[in-house]
Amino acid sequence: MSQPVAVLHLDESCLGNGREGENPGGGAGLIEVRSRGGRVERRDFYLHEPATTNNRMALMGATRALEILGGKGTRLKALMVSDSQYLVRGVREWMNAWAARGWTRKGGAIENLELWKRLRTAQAKHDVQWTWLRGHARHPKNEYADRLAVRAAREQRSSEGAVPSGFGEWLATEQEKGLYADYDPDSAFAALEARVAEGESFPLVLVQ
Repeated sequence: MSQPVAVLHLDESCLGNGREGENPGGGAGLIEVRSRGGRVERRDFYLHEPATTNNRMALMGATRALEILGGKGTRLKALMVSDSQYLVRGVREWMNAWAARGWTRKGGAIENLELWKRLRTAQAKHDVQWTWLRGHARHPKNEYADRLAVRAAREQRSSEGAVPSGFGEWLATEQEKGLYADYDPDSAFAALEARVAEGESFPLVLVQ
């Protein structure tokens, strides 16, 4: 039996990021998997923190996504798509080297150290690839994840694990406005799913 595949589109938000004071944040994502019956199933998740940064929310959101995937004990092939260069470059280029050196680096203390450790633990339960997608470039699944993250930050609320997705309704509304007219989300998922299943190595920057 082939290893199941999941594709996750992640985003993060921090209202007032970089300003003095407590800036509320949110992290979120759209999880896509194929059911045994062959349908594409989608779930959302989101989380919040009252005083945070974009980088913290990117790490927290990615970790929560992997923990949700690992909840049933099934090892998946997962493609994590994020518009956070801090997250993607950190996992691909820095994290394992930090761990090999006892979680130290030459340039001083590692920012968000405990979050990086937690992310690495969550990732070990799956076969994961990470790739970067430019944010706010009108990619519908990234735009939807951004909407979830901003709402989580504004309303300061978190989901209880993965919840039924509102992506289909959101996309239909956007298409009624004349946006994403030719976009087929199931075909887009299937294209990435096939590449992951075949063991293709994804580049740092996602090419679709």
